Amino acid sequence: MRSGASRSAPEREDRPVYVADCDAGSEPEWRGFVAAHPFGELVAAGRDRSVPVIVPTQFVLAGDEVLIHLVGRNPVWDAIAENDRVVLAVSGDWATVPSDWKVVGDEDPRHGIPTTYYASVQLTGRATVVPAPEAVAAVLRTQLAALQPGVDVVDPAEHGARLRAIRGLRIAVDEVRAKFKYGGNVDDAHRRAVLTRLVERDGPGDAAAAAHLRRRSGW
Repeated sequence: MRSGASRSAPEREDRPVYVADCDAGSEPEWRGFVAAHPFGELVAAGRDRSVPVIVPTQFVLAGDEVLIHLVGRNPVWDAIAENDRVVLAVSGDWATVPSDWKVVGDEDPRHGIPTTYYASVQLTGRATVVPAPEAVAAVLRTQLAALQPGVDVVDPAEHGARLRAIRGLRIAVDEVRAKFKYGGNVDDAHRRAVLTRLVERDGPGDAAAAAHLRRRSGW
C-alpha cells in the first residue's frame, strides 16, 4: 500500500487532498485514528457524472481491506459498476483555533490567523461487490467482531433471506493520504500557546485535538 503523503505529488486531477509535509501522518498514526473512528464517507466517482455518489457509512478496516455493507437500493452500486476505484474519507478530532490564540509575547492578537486543527485520512482502492448471501454474511461477521466484540448474536447467515436485501463491499486499499493538521507549521512556543487555550476551553473536540498536538510535538 502506498502512502501518498510521502511521494511526489501526482498530476492535479489525481490528487485528492493537499497534505503539507509537516502534516503528513505515519502509518501507525493513521491506522490508530481510523480504528478509533470507524465511520466515514464512501466516495464513488462513477463515469461522466456531474457529482460523485457519497455515502456516509460504518466500516471496518481489516489489514489493508475495508469492509462495508449497504442496502441493495443504494445508488452507489451503479457508480461502482461504472468505475470500481473509490475513496473512503474519514475525518475527525477537529477544533477551531481563534486568531488571538496564535500569538505569543508582545505579538498583536489582531494580526493572528485563525485555523482549524483536524485529522483526515483518505483510503483509496478498488472495490469488489459481494452480493451472494454467504459472502455478505462473511463481511458482517468481521464487522460484528470489530464493532461489538463480546456481544452474543446469531451468526449472520441465520438471517437468511434478509441478506438478499443488502450487499457487501470489499475495498483493497492501495493508497493512503493521511493529514494531521495540528500546528506543524509553527514553532514550539506558538503550539504551546494553542495547547493551553485548548485545555482551558475544553469544548467538543478540544481534548482530542490537544492529544494529537502533544503527540505530534513530542511532549
